[in-house]
Amino acid sequence: MAEVVQQRIEERIPELEQLERVGLFTKKEVKAIIKRATAMEYKLHRLIVNKEDFIAYIQYEINVLELIKKRRTHVRYNFKREEIEFPIINRINSIFKRATNKWKNDVQLWLSHVAFCRKWATKGQTSKVFSAMLAIHPDKPALWIMAAKSELEDRNSSESARHLFLRALRFHSNNKKVYQEYFRMELLHCEKLRKQQKELEKAELDLGEYEFSPEILSGKLAQVVYNDATGKLRVSIYFSHELIKSHHTKTKIIITCLLTVFAEAEFVISLLNIAAIFDFTKDLQDSILQDLQTNYTEDSVTWDFLAKKELEAPGAGEELLSAKGRASDINRREERCCQVYEEGVKSLNTEPMWTCYIAFCLERQKRKTNVQELKEKRQERLLDVLQRAHSCQLLKENYYKNWLQILLSSGHAEGAASVAMAATQRFSQSVPMWSLSLQTLMQLGNENVGKLFHQALTKVNPKESLPLWQLQVKWSVENQTAEETEALFKSGLLSTLPTVAMEMKVCFLNWSYSTGGYKKARKTFTSLQEVRPLPKMFFIRMIEIEQEQETPKINNLRDYYERALQEFGTSDDDLWLQYIQVELGPLGQPEYCGKIHWRAMKFLEGESVERFTSNTHCSDWTLVISQTSKTFVIVQLKQGLSTWMFME
Repeated sequence: MAEVVQQRIEERIPELEQLERVGLFTKKEVKAIIKRATAMEYKLHRLIVNKEDFIAYIQYEINVLELIKKRRTHVRYNFKREEIEFPIINRINSIFKRATNKWKNDVQLWLSHVAFCRKWATKGQTSKVFSAMLAIHPDKPALWIMAAKSELEDRNSSESARHLFLRALRFHSNNKKVYQEYFRMELLHCEKLRKQQKELEKAELDLGEYEFSPEILSGKLAQVVYNDATGKLRVSIYFSHELIKSHHTKTKIIITCLLTVFAEAEFVISLLNIAAIFDFTKDLQDSILQDLQTNYTEDSVTWDFLAKKELEAPGAGEELLSAKGRASDINRREERCCQVYEEGVKSLNTEPMWTCYIAFCLERQKRKTNVQELKEKRQERLLDVLQRAHSCQLLKENYYKNWLQILLSSGHAEGAASVAMAATQRFSQSVPMWSLSLQTLMQLGNENVGKLFHQALTKVNPKESLPLWQLQVKWSVENQTAEETEALFKSGLLSTLPTVAMEMKVCFLNWSYSTGGYKKARKTFTSLQEVRPLPKMFFIRMIEIEQEQETPKINNLRDYYERALQEFGTSDDDLWLQYIQVELGPLGQPEYCGKIHWRAMKFLEGESVERFTSNTHCSDWTLVISQTSKTFVIVQLKQGLSTWMFME
């Protein structure tokens, strides 16, 4: 091992001598480099090597390169790069190669090597690294795309990039991202050739036998890529429709896989959007658009795209000079969009199709405009589409909220009430829909709200009913008598669902305090303090009520804390800390803190013990306890600037 290390160090001597000779490094710095490099080389030749050692060595060599670069700039010396930088770069490539040979599955290590090569090494070296990496990781489409882009951008080689994409499609024949980037690459190649042709024509050079192919210049290669991609897409869809007649489980799994190969129309539209970036692809765009209209009309995405495309149509120049004229032009464009959507819902009457239509109308309705006629037209159009989608039972649940908001803001109370009732009938098991509808009816003062609350609680899943209970309590407090509200609380307390019963206890306590004062709150607390399940907030709220009184009683506070600790004393360290703080206050007796601390250490379990200990020593006050037999002494208790000594 020593011989190999010595050989590698000796190989560095010529470059180090050059660094010292040209004045970039001092003799002392050269010795330091040799010493550091020797130590790192020994680490790389141990029986058990670490990846971190390779990375550290590489980073050190890169730092040396960066330092050389800065010093060259400082002294303005730009010679002998072949004798100084190139050996260092070759050595870093060698270390990277040794590391990637040992940790072949580490993609990040490969990418680090690629990043180094793109910054420091030759372009040919980058291609070699990509080739080695793809030989080991051919299953990762992103790496193929990166390699092809590198060939196109760094080496300006469209042929190599095309070759890599074709190889990638052997492994990933159904990967849409590979096809998208391959399609983009062919268009970029075409654009490059067109620029070259223009420059040559401008220079009036005789091209001789060399001619630019009109087919390639018009984007025919990109058309071939598109045809290949969509051909596989149509085959996948055809087999999916054929196999969907089968009822076998394995066949259904195959169908699912086939249907997820491409996003059908969405994929075609993505290729069309890529083609639209280039100004020479009008024929290609028309071809893709025709294909979209012919073969993908069973997808709502197609109709959505075609409809929104109408917004791009140019308007009349004279009309656009005034605000009213511009609004009229926008309205005409939106009408044309709606006509396409209408065709879509006629041929494809599905929820996704209506969703696209409504989303468009809603987006246009939210746009600001100072022209009242346009604003009213947009709202009228949106309300009409919402009503028709609802009539077809194809309106998504979340759009009812938008519908109700528009009706309420427009003052259509009867319409809002009707929509709210209809929504609950269609989504009778949806808690959010019941909540939204009931809130709307509460706002309108509907007299059937009480019955609807009862109906809602019988329809929804009891485990999800807590929001409805909370909403009903709010409504009852505001609209019903005290006797009816109390009956509602008692009904909630009998719920078999713990979350509902516990929430009702806290709400009942708050309501008792707000309506009957301290005495009624204490009476409610006393009647419920033994009825489980008991929430922590039930006790905390009663403690807060006691502390809000003009003359709070310490015995009552102790009773509330003791009862709370019976329920939560094994896990809730905050309760113990609050109890201690109360005893440290003006109402308490600080000498009791020792007992509370000892009990807390005895009852708390797990991590809560550590948190309690940490908080008692790191808060505004510090408590240090020493134990002697059964006598507990507070050795020191500090608070603010005062110090007290207590002993039991």
